[in-house]
Amino acid sequence: MSGSDLYLIAISCAGIALAIVMIVWARFHPFLALICAALAIGLAVGMPPPAVVASIEKGFGDILRGTGIVVALGLVLGTMLQVSGGAHALAAAALRCTGEARATWGGLFAAFVLGLPLFFETGVVLLLPIIAAGIAIGTDKGALRLKVMLSALAGLSVLHALLPPHPGPLIAVTALGAPLGRTMLLGAIAALPTALIAGPLLSRLTTRGVVLAETGIASAPVLGTTRALPALFVLLVPVLLIASGAFLKLDAGADASPLRLWLGMASDPVIALLIATLLATVLLFGGRATDAAIQKTIWTEAFSPAAGILLAIGAGGAMKQILIDAGLSNVFVKLAATGAIPAVLLAWLVAAAIRIATGSATVATVTTAGVMTGIASQHLADPSLLVLAIGSGSVIFSHVNDPGFWLVKAYLGTSTADTFKTWSVLETVISVVGLIAVLLLQAVVVA
Repeated sequence: MSGSDLYLIAISCAGIALAIVMIVWARFHPFLALICAALAIGLAVGMPPPAVVASIEKGFGDILRGTGIVVALGLVLGTMLQVSGGAHALAAAALRCTGEARATWGGLFAAFVLGLPLFFETGVVLLLPIIAAGIAIGTDKGALRLKVMLSALAGLSVLHALLPPHPGPLIAVTALGAPLGRTMLLGAIAALPTALIAGPLLSRLTTRGVVLAETGIASAPVLGTTRALPALFVLLVPVLLIASGAFLKLDAGADASPLRLWLGMASDPVIALLIATLLATVLLFGGRATDAAIQKTIWTEAFSPAAGILLAIGAGGAMKQILIDAGLSNVFVKLAATGAIPAVLLAWLVAAAIRIATGSATVATVTTAGVMTGIASQHLADPSLLVLAIGSGSVIFSHVNDPGFWLVKAYLGTSTADTFKTWSVLETVISVVGLIAVLLLQAVVVA
């Protein structure tokens, strides 16, 4: 590794540390801290000032172009469920089925069922407000709410890392030529114990002493008494639409009939959430949908937190783009090309390093899959296991340069420090336990 590579790594670490200090110690808003850190990194590594500005703008815009609309619509849909009373009805019904003693297992199961066809961000904005609104009634329920939300997050994150047709694993499957069915089977075997450990079991430890310093975004007043059934229907609409899109992609060779084209459009997360939001207006509020007080409450409660959340997510994208454009991903490509480490472990290490540096699981997956295509055959590694190793490494230690960190923080209602203690630890445990599961599968498969 050259001196310039070491310098780039050092500057990147220093920039990330600067953002953490500004947020945790100086109490700057994440938007300002991340933009300042991205600017400092870009200039320190010698990028021309215009290129630094362009990189920040590109990263900010790219992340908000997709995730931003999903988050905004999810905030509106979640607020409608809360204001109508549907969220409370759903959570109460779920608790009656599981009981408080097993509520964390219920949260994990709900994440597996609802999150299988969803993007991670879509699952977060659909599922977490339901849990938060229904359980956080009274301060004595705060700890239970946090445990259930963390269990649900564990399920969503494990699916995002280990199971196609989620974008990350699917990218790696395509790049490495891994059999899709085999990868899904092995991924399911690895996902279940990983989610159980990182969710219901881990939450018993990480939530101790955590103070819900903020109200989160599930605090809208309840102005209705909607029953659980119509609320469940509204919640399932985007899930079913997005799932239909996944099936369409699996049958990509079929003729593009008008029905398939319309269904393909409706299965896009943005359009699916838009349809669900329009249906929610009618099904949850009925004739009161045009009531001025209800409309004002919905839009005020939905968009009051939106600015801070979206700005923090965009700034995380800016930091990610600076690190990529500075060439940090290329440094890890050089390390991977040496071939001194077993392929499965190497895939995990490279993905984990890129994830920590750039904050993006997708970037980590794409980059690592590209690296491993050139060396996988030399190591005679099972491509399905390489996909799972990359997926496990790509979710390790979410922190301030990860837009998802700020999204999750907003929904949990935790301080930045407690988000590290809960969410960042959860992601790291998923990554490490996922790697262990892959190594155990490798021993069985190879044997």
